[in-house]
Amino acid sequence: QVQLVESGGGLVQPGGSLRLSCAASGSIFSISAMGWYRQAPGKQRELVAAITKRGTTNYADSVKGRFTISRDNAKNTVYLQMNSLKPEDTAVYYCNVNGYVSMTSRFDSWGQGTQVTVSS
Repeated sequence: QVQLVESGGGLVQPGGSLRLSCAASGSIFSISAMGWYRQAPGKQRELVAAITKRGTTNYADSVKGRFTISRDNAKNTVYLQMNSLKPEDTAVYYCNVNGYVSMTSRFDSWGQGTQVTVSS
């Protein structure tokens, strides 16, 4: 009932920047937390950054000071600005959004994933 569409991945050189976007649509009553996860080959999916409805943010230690998560509540969209990218940031990045489709029914949706490759 709630769909997520991600965009913004690609190939970038070390030290470069990318901006990921994730737009939620469908039967949305309200959105609570929004976040970004990533999964590198052979590794488990890990939290990169998350943001609450009120704007409180949380980052993985490995990206603090380099990545910034933000959200536009009017557009049901979350962004991830990634600066000073390193080869170890290479992974598939997934958007996650949770909230309510009604006053009592929750949802927890995942995006399809977008590839980020950091290489010279």
